[in-house]
Amino acid sequence: MQPYLTIALLLVSNIFMNFAWYGHLKNRAMPLYLAILLSWGIAFFEYSLTVPANRIGAEVFSLFQLKIMQEIITIIVFVVIAVFYFHEKLKWNYLAGFACILLAVFFVFYEWK
Repeated sequence: MQPYLTIALLLVSNIFMNFAWYGHLKNRAMPLYLAILLSWGIAFFEYSLTVPANRIGAEVFSLFQLKIMQEIITIIVFVVIAVFYFHEKLKWNYLAGFACILLAVFFVFYEWK
């Protein structure tokens, strides 16, 4: 149960994180100070989920595994938001770069003897 709860919390927290970091780009006319305040407000919810996710996850994963899991989830959530919310084109070289990062998951999670 703990691994799934960790993944679910990280997934939801990353949705908040990506909107905190990039959401303001939809409204570039918004004053910078307001974008910063809004982003910090959204980030509060992200941290409210990430901290428990890491606490729970640290009971079953190493810190290195938690970090690489976080990065993969971040990329997946980012791609979905970039493509469907910002209407960015997903090019082959972006996918190739993401595949290299996915390869990192293998190296981190594989039990080397």
